[in-house]
Amino acid sequence: MEVVALGLLFTCYLTIRYFLVDHDTAADKDRKRFRTGIELVNDRKIDEAHRFFDEAVRQHPKSAIAYAYRGKCQLIQENYFSAIYDLTQALNLDNTLANCYLDRGIAYYYTSEYQLAFREFDKAVWHFRDEKPDAYRWRALARIQFRQLPQAENDLRRAVALGDENSFNILRQPPFTRSVKV
Repeated sequence: MEVVALGLLFTCYLTIRYFLVDHDTAADKDRKRFRTGIELVNDRKIDEAHRFFDEAVRQHPKSAIAYAYRGKCQLIQENYFSAIYDLTQALNLDNTLANCYLDRGIAYYYTSEYQLAFREFDKAVWHFRDEKPDAYRWRALARIQFRQLPQAENDLRRAVALGDENSFNILRQPPFTRSVKV
């Protein structure tokens, strides 16, 4: 009888723990906490967003999301080295943030660090798992710098398949256009 009662209590405990306890990750909680700043970024109010996330980093120095969004603001403001720093901090705190790999790759690309940019874009492609064509397009742009044209073309075609018009336009330009002799 006691074993049945203990089994029933344990089953109740597991049910409550599984269904009623908050399962948000730290990143999910931070996205809720910093919703105002994220909306500022989405609305392209970058100066306000930068101030918001600068303060957020001061108050929450262990928040990967605060660093990630401050890094995104830095990237948009063309402060590439500051963006790399913030995005690196974010990835040190949470290495699952796919947008950080993409943004850090873009910052490396604009500082002409094409090898580092390619590595970041490659990680972004893996983390996005065919959900975001931007990672393929940027990886293709880095490959073009290394004259890896067949691989770049494959990346651009994959981005087009995911709905990226920018990649389609790149494919229509040299070195991907082929002249046809009549």
